[in-house]
Amino acid sequence: MTDTTLVMRRFEVADTEAVIALWQQAFPEYGDTSRPQRDPRLSIANKLATQPELFFVATLDARLAGTVMAGYDGHRGWLYSLAVPKDLRRHGIGTRLVAHAEQALAALGCPKVNLQVLESKPDVLRFYEALGYGSDAVISLGKRLGASAPQAEAVTQTAD
Repeated sequence: MTDTTLVMRRFEVADTEAVIALWQQAFPEYGDTSRPQRDPRLSIANKLATQPELFFVATLDARLAGTVMAGYDGHRGWLYSLAVPKDLRRHGIGTRLVAHAEQALAALGCPKVNLQVLESKPDVLRFYEALGYGSDAVISLGKRLGASAPQAEAVTQTAD
């Protein structure tokens, strides 16, 4: 791989199918249909509706070589969906995508970047640690809202 052919740019709608194929390879959990929040089409649509300028792809000649999404709420930045095809890993593409997203966040005045790594992915954790990311003394909490929230069973009451 020659460095001069790697291009970082904003996601374009024409990239959709290639991005989905990459995410399905990189994130097997996207195949879990019981978790609607893992729908790659929904993730893309949501990102295009919120800070689309922070959705980046890397291309190598005409081929999709990676993705990263970033977000900034005015307090902290976040990185999501960093993915590189298996055959292109360990060539610096992921590192360049992270740096590109960090620069975009810094340009917005972002003072700190957060990200989350699944416990089941120690290789991903080592990648981020090598880039200077470290574990914060926090517990990550989450709650699903709307259509992706688990539905509580209806409580029925009877009058006495």
